[in-house]
Amino acid sequence: MSLSTSRRLALLTSASLALLAGCGSSTDSADAKSAPARVAVVASTNVWGDIARRIGGDRIDVTSVIGDPDQDPHSYEADPQNQLALSKAKVVVENGGGYDDFVDRMLKSGHNDSAEVINAVEVSGRTAPEGGELNEHVWYDFPTVAKVADRISAALAKADPGDAGAFGKNAAAFKAKLVPLEAKEARIKKAHGGAGVAITEPVPLYMTEASGLVNRTPAQFSEAIEEGDDVSPRVLRESLALFSGKRVKVLVYNEQTSGPQTEKAEAAAKAAGIPVVPVTETLPKGKDYLGWMTGNVDALASALSQ
Repeated sequence: MSLSTSRRLALLTSASLALLAGCGSSTDSADAKSAPARVAVVASTNVWGDIARRIGGDRIDVTSVIGDPDQDPHSYEADPQNQLALSKAKVVVENGGGYDDFVDRMLKSGHNDSAEVINAVEVSGRTAPEGGELNEHVWYDFPTVAKVADRISAALAKADPGDAGAFGKNAAAFKAKLVPLEAKEARIKKAHGGAGVAITEPVPLYMTEASGLVNRTPAQFSEAIEEGDDVSPRVLRESLALFSGKRVKVLVYNEQTSGPQTEKAEAAAKAAGIPVVPVTETLPKGKDYLGWMTGNVDALASALSQ
């Protein structure tokens, strides 16, 4: 083979490879352009994160700041990784009501003014009762959760108009699954309306109120526990007397913020033969929102029927 022929073959081979590489790059670029970037969503807790995921599906990327069921959200300290996620978010779902103020602080410090921020407490329209404090645990209020689902759908549609139809359809399907939960509460109310209930914190009150139950816990007890303060001896005696005097039919106990005084309440309830229903503020591992809340309402109904 002559040198000129070898050179011609080498040049042809190089040209062919370059052509193939160019075709490959063109295809890759086309694929990249045809696949829109997912919408970045940050939720303050995995409760709202799970609900957002239900609505956004595989069209969004969700970061839940608080996801550890052993973490007390009231005392959470956000970290630089959370700050980075919030700085890039297109949609932010916060609880509000003083529950997760770190979200607003980090949004301001990260200079993210373009994110659509959904405040669940503001969406709920709930306010503090006269002479009382706002119960910010609105994810136990199913009508509020339905409203927030609609707001999430609208925010995602604004960020990704091409998938607006899918977001709306997913939100409708999610809300339809809340209806059986409200029906369960209505059945509890019909069977046990007016029955007394004790709590360690206000966490489950929207659920117990919708079920027609009356909270008999001294406000000073549940407020002190929520704030991490000591309960006075007088208030503790009054709270424990609820069980020994059989003035309540169930104790709903927040597992995430237990301590010596809440443990005394739990022990007093069990000693009096009063059922204890444990609840949490964030999703337990392996649970989604609907399965978690179904378990909570079913546990309440079962306890009241004992």
